[in-house]
Amino acid sequence: MTGLHVGGREVAIVVRPDLDIRLAPRPYLHPVRTLSGVTVTDALCYDHPWHMGASVTIADVDGRNFWGGRTYVRDEGYRWLDDHGRIVEVSSCGPASVLEWQAASGEVILREERTVTASAAPHGWRLSFAYALSTVAESEVVLGSPATHGRPGQAGYGGFFWRAAPGVARAFGAASDSPHASADPWLAVTVDDRYTLVFRGLADADRWFVRTGDYVGVCAALAFTDPLPIKPGRPLTRTIEVLVADGALTRDQIEAVDLTGSPTGREAHPRDGDARWSRGC
Repeated sequence: MTGLHVGGREVAIVVRPDLDIRLAPRPYLHPVRTLSGVTVTDALCYDHPWHMGASVTIADVDGRNFWGGRTYVRDEGYRWLDDHGRIVEVSSCGPASVLEWQAASGEVILREERTVTASAAPHGWRLSFAYALSTVAESEVVLGSPATHGRPGQAGYGGFFWRAAPGVARAFGAASDSPHASADPWLAVTVDDRYTLVFRGLADADRWFVRTGDYVGVCAALAFTDPLPIKPGRPLTRTIEVLVADGALTRDQIEAVDLTGSPTGREAHPRDGDARWSRGC
């Protein structure tokens, strides 16, 4: 495991699990904590054991399930299929790593380059999670979701997904108090007034997928309504930023912080709190 630190405090741990392939094992962040020590992620949950902290996870990658659990089949609903994959880290150096998206047979479907950093920010700290997905063969790889396979209810999840620590949650966006399925520039979730998470980083046709009822979770969804192809030589790149704050932030407080985590119109926040990894290269 690798620790992520801000200002001398450990704020996240990178876990590289050895799990049953039906859970779609993959590296994930858990626990993630506020600067005061409040845990803001959940993992291996009793209701959805394939939910693992903060990770990249997709329900359909060229017919393989990298989300975990049952697969949604058009006109049939959810079924257990022998179609799961795993994501394996093959190299790392500081905040950068290379991962392979492998089928159960070991066949590599996608190659990922990932950079994860943490830095001090107004109201708390900021996680930057950048990833690039590339094909390894000379043919495109198509990403899908339960929604693209016919599930109703805007179930277009898949991409960067954050399973939050439980509690009474409220979600709101830059322009809406009901941000699910929106393309708002940011989405915030406040849980029990103990902590607030502010997500940014949608691109192209991405949409926010958010749950605050049965569980608390946010996904920057890649294939919310339509399949998304990754073409050879043209990696799919995303950078998701999450402000992790103690207490409940208001919309005005969030709007006063720009995309770099600095107070709008002011000098950048000092960088002496930037990420420090407990493992060298």
